[in-house]
Order: sequence, then C-alpha cells, then structure tokens
Amino acid sequence: MCGIVGVVDRNNLASPIIHEALKRLEYRGYDSAGIATIYQNKICLKKEKGKISEIHEKLDFNKLLGTIGIGHTRWATHGLPSKTNAHPQVDCTNKIAVVHNGIIENFLELREDLAKRHNFVSETDTEVIPHLIEEIMAKTKCDLHTATRRALQKVKGTYALVIICTKESDTLVCARNESPLVIGVGKNANYCASDIPALLPMTRKIILLSDGEMATIHHDKIRIETINGEVEVQPKIVNVSWTPEMAQKGGYPHFMLKEIHEQPHALNGTLMIRPEVINKTANVLNDSEKLYITAAGTSHHAGLAGRYMLSKLSAMQSQAIISSEFSESTANLIDEDTTILAISQSGETADTLNAIKFAKDNGAKIVSITNVMGSTISRLSDLTLYTQAGPEIGVAATKTFIVQLASLALISLQLAEIRGMTDNSEIEQIREELFQTPRIVENTIKKHESLIRDIAYEYAYKPNFLYLGRGISTTTAMEGSLKLKEIAYIHSEAYPAGESKHGAIALIEPGFPVVFIAPHDDTRERIIGNIMEMKAREATIISVADENDYEIKKLSHKMIGIPSTMGILSPITCVTPLQLFAYYAATKRGYDPDKPRNLAKSVTVL
Repeated sequence: MCGIVGVVDRNNLASPIIHEALKRLEYRGYDSAGIATIYQNKICLKKEKGKISEIHEKLDFNKLLGTIGIGHTRWATHGLPSKTNAHPQVDCTNKIAVVHNGIIENFLELREDLAKRHNFVSETDTEVIPHLIEEIMAKTKCDLHTATRRALQKVKGTYALVIICTKESDTLVCARNESPLVIGVGKNANYCASDIPALLPMTRKIILLSDGEMATIHHDKIRIETINGEVEVQPKIVNVSWTPEMAQKGGYPHFMLKEIHEQPHALNGTLMIRPEVINKTANVLNDSEKLYITAAGTSHHAGLAGRYMLSKLSAMQSQAIISSEFSESTANLIDEDTTILAISQSGETADTLNAIKFAKDNGAKIVSITNVMGSTISRLSDLTLYTQAGPEIGVAATKTFIVQLASLALISLQLAEIRGMTDNSEIEQIREELFQTPRIVENTIKKHESLIRDIAYEYAYKPNFLYLGRGISTTTAMEGSLKLKEIAYIHSEAYPAGESKHGAIALIEPGFPVVFIAPHDDTRERIIGNIMEMKAREATIISVADENDYEIKKLSHKMIGIPSTMGILSPITCVTPLQLFAYYAATKRGYDPDKPRNLAKSVTVL
C-alpha cells in the first residue's frame, strides 16, 4: 500500500528528488509522509501526519541536506496515522533509518524480545527492523548489507524495504518479499521505489527486483543477491517505454479526469495487441477443462464481464471468483487440468497473488492480464497479456478497467473462432464494433461530459443510490456503484435488476435515485419493466441507454445517450458516463477523487 523511495546521488541533494518522487507515489497512501537523509554522518529526519503538500508546507522537505536519502508516503496498517507512526522509522541510536511497505507478521514476537534492550516509540510493525539491524551490527561489527540480510532471516511477512545507515553514508540497502520494489539506473545516481512512475523523470532504465532478493546500491554500482546470501543475481535492465509526461496531470485538475479522457487512446493501444498473443491466450483457455477467473475490486468486475463474454460468444464455461475468497471457494477443485485467468491492474494485488500461488501449488496453469510489465503476477504466470493503458495514477481505476474489458473481448472473440460456437459473420461484426469503441467513448465524453456534470451536481448530496442492470450490464452497474462509493463517499449498491424485487425495492421512496444501465440488447424489455417498477414507487430514474431509445428516455428523469453497440460490448461504452458521474459528484462534494480516504491504488497487504 505505502510508497517508498530511495536515492543515492553523487552530485545532487537527495531530498528534492525524493520529495517529487513521493508526490508521484501518493496514490499508494497519503495519511502521513517523511524523508530521512544522511548529512555529516547524521540522520536528518522530517515526517508528519497529513498529505505530502501539507507536510512540505509546514516542514520544507527540500531543506534536508545530503546526497543520499529515503522517503515514504503511508497507508496505515499498524498504528493510527501520526507523526510517531510515520516513516522513516529509526533505531535507538538514530544511526539507522528504514522505510517499509508490507506487513511484518511476527513483529509482536520480535518486538517483545527486542523491547528488553531497545526503546520502541511507535506502534508500527516496521520499527522492529531498525532495532534488529542495530543489534546485529553492534554484536557482530558487520556491514549494513550483512546485518540487513541476517535481520530479514528472522522476519516473517511481506516487505519492500529501503535502509540507510550513517556508518555507510553512500549506501542504500533494499529488499523485497511480496511487495513491489524496482531499482532505477541513472547517471552518477541510482534509485529505488515502489513503482516505476516515481522514477520516470530521472531514468527509464529499470531493474525489477524479485521476491527474496536484496540489493546494495551506490551511486555508481548495484549488487543484487538472494536474501539467504546463496546466489548473486545478475541485474537485468528493462527500458520502460512510459514517458514522464504520461505520469503527469497534463493540465487536468485531477489524474482521474485525465485518465478518463485517455480511455480512447488506451483502448486503441490495447486493441493493437498482436493477434498471435491473443490467439495463444485463447488456445490455452480452450485447452483447459476448468477455467477460473480471479481478481479483486474493479478488476473483479472486469472478470465478471469476461465470464459473460466467454459464455455468450464461445460457450466456454468459467467461474469468476473474487481473489480474497479464492482458496476457500475452490478448496479441492484445482488440479493440473485447471487454468486460472488472473486480472490485476498493478500485477501486485496481494489477494490475487495469493490466489495464483494457491492454484500453482495445486498444478494449475496461470494466464494473467495486467498493465505493468515485469510485475509479480507476470513472473508467476505461464502466459501474460499486457494491456496498453500506460501509467494509471488515480486511485479509482478507470482506463485500466476499460482495457481489461477490451482484452477479454479480444480473447473471447478468438476463442469463439477456435470453438466454432458463433457464426463467423457475427464474430466479424462484433470485432468490427469492438474496434469502433475508442471512437464511441471519445464521442461520449465530448458530447455528454457537461450533461453528466450537471446531473452529478444535481444529485451529489443524495445519501443513497441504487445501480441496476441485467446480463452483462450488471457488471457495469457494479463498477459504477463502486466508483461512487470510492470517491464521492455516497452509499450505493448494485444489483441484477431482476433481483431488486427481492429486497432492494423496499428502500425506494420518493426521490430515491436509481441508475439503470440499459443498452439495447436482449435484456431491454425486461429492464423496461424494472424501470417502471421503480418509477411507480416515485424513484428518480437516471439511465444510460441507447441514444435512440426514446421509450427509455421517456421513462427517465435523466438519460445519458450512447451510440448503440452489440450488447456484449456495452460495458466498454456504458462505463465512462458512470465514471464521470462519480468524478463530478466527488468534486461537487469537495473531495479529491485522486486521494479517496482509506484507499490506496495497489492493495499489496492482506
């Protein structure tokens, strides 16, 4: 969840570089932040509760001297957001400083022992690390690298760690276990960070640290080995195609709005994925006797839509299971005849990684869809399909959801061809319409953004919403509802429209807003019946429907019209109005949609 940065530079102050990098990582957590540097053989530390801009205004991070340092922006797990619990955490002598993302599972046991000899000041699990290193260095007189390795051999849990010590004022030591960490290779400087966007202005030469590895980083050299010290690893540099500008707001007030507007471009890129990659993926799925789709959050909604696509187009049976429940739900069902289709924007989602590991241990083949090359999910997979969304900084997923849908549509159409379950002319018609979706999404934004903003402003202070759809549109309803909850903090629920009669309709009273996702597909007649049921109870009807569907328009208080597409593609074209609705509802209520409370971009802790 948290964002971490390390910098060792030959010529430049580290603190301004770290400060800017932390701002690019703030989507990973923003309840507190801090920077520590080494200057004149002392740890210089500034940290506080709050957002980075607020803390910088108060403390001025850039005044910290020294050419080496570490920084952290926090999403709290152990201990409330506070100055004391903010990272970096230090040892008793104030000679060692540590930043950490992850959870130390045995920290209570370690802390109980260390507290007999060390002074703990925070509630964090992280604080055991500097005290462990401090004790090992004092007893054995070893260097920071060796002490860190020995300390980590006592630790159980997940971590991405970066450590500095005044005794080695030109050295960063970092380590990774099930939390993301990358190394940036610069000129007379080297870096490490939780995510690639933090490093883009400095370098696009990236080393992807693997689980169980640690690195010793100087301004002119990098040494990587396994944490057990048995194997030295030859660094492999990847040249990242993302530009620094791609990770900037580009004149938009928020990343979320920028990324919604980038959806046509992201779709175009994803639809250009090489046909042989799509064909290979489809063949792997076709060869499986059992297919499970697993993901979390927004990616789970994409997976649910994928299940509909596979069933409708290729008669491929699959189950979509939310990652956190995967091992319990599939207990004794996974074997070597099973394929797992795992979906994760970051490729670092902890629940999804756990589901994959469980499945691999039971012999399953892993196929993944992710947006980040070299991510953990791709390294655990037998085959990975990379979406082409570019970096997504907004916490609420938008363009990465829409490209996941496009990827699943491409796979489903190819599988339909392989299995011969859909007429070829129909496959070509759907494929042709799929390649028109970038234009449809672009035109929807251009034509209707101001209307959507006005509707959102009108209803932004309603306390509850209901989102309803039928068939594949149920997944669109779920995603629209999630966005409203995530960033506008409005309670909303999503249901299959037919299920609303079994409980949700009891909530309806005059003025209660109900959002219908009603594309012109084979569920249309039934959804009209559901609209009339809600309208009869004086609900306010807001619909996303075919722009030429005058019957639904007449039944609705507000309607956002979209061009007609094949129903199986409707989540791609219908979700953008719901994203914009949530965005403008959030801004009307005075909230920052890029920093929703209690949420972070990548859920890397369980």
